[in-house]
This record gives sequence, structure tokens and C-alpha cells, in this order.
Amino acid sequence: MVGMFELYKRNRENKEEGALFKLIDERVFFIRGRRVILSVHLADLYGIEPRVLMQAVKRNKARFPDSFVFQLNAIEFSALKSQSVISKYNSIRRSLPYAFSEAGVMMLASVLRNPRISAMNIAIVQFFARPHRPYLKTQFVLPELW
Repeated sequence: MVGMFELYKRNRENKEEGALFKLIDERVFFIRGRRVILSVHLADLYGIEPRVLMQAVKRNKARFPDSFVFQLNAIEFSALKSQSVISKYNSIRRSLPYAFSEAGVMMLASVLRNPRISAMNIAIVQFFARPHRPYLKTQFVLPELW
């Protein structure tokens, strides 16, 4: 028989996991036929600057084929900017953001070695591995073009 403490602990873990998955889901978009997370959002989740993330990817370019990471084009980026979720982008961006697929996020674990990044990577991969739930609201960006 499971004690009250165990039930409380499981309930607390489920709430924390749900909150984390909601946070991740707000940053997942459907672009070019796959669910992806933008480099700026990954950097935010990892607690690092986007340039640090992209420097690590560029230093290990052989590990990141186009199916793992790709740069958005101007049409995709303007569609993202028009959504209220992406209103924080401003005019000082020098380049278009990159999008990471699930495989790209998994590969980041071997490139970025930091306990916080490893823990967040596990959560993101678990999010991608879960079947799509109706309460999760993955954003669709121009699916009719692909």
C-alpha cells in the first residue's frame, strides 16, 4: 500500500512535470513538417546566450545535419513574428534564428556539457517522446507551404 507521503510526492512531481512541459510546449513550433524549438528559446531554457549555443553547433557542424538543425527563412520568421507568442523579437536581430528538431536537441547533449543543460535536455526529449496531447498547443507556422 502506498503511503500519503508517496502520493503527495508523486502528485508534486506530476505537477512540476506538467508545468515544465507547458513551458516547453509554448516554445515548440511546427515548421517544415516537424516539431522544432528555436535556438533563442533553447538558449533561454538552458540559461545561456543564443550566440553560445550557435557557436557550439558551428564548432561541431558534422554532428548537426540539416535534419537536426536548420535556419528559418524570411517567410517563416515573419510568420513567427506575427504571432503574439513571438512578439519579443526586435529589429536588432542580425540573423534569422535556427530551428532544432528532436534529434538536434538530443545531439546538443553531447556538445553542451552542463548539469542544467543536461536536465533540461532530458525534459525536452521526454516532451517530444510523449504522444501529442490535446492540451498541448504546438504552434503551426505556414504548414500549407510544406
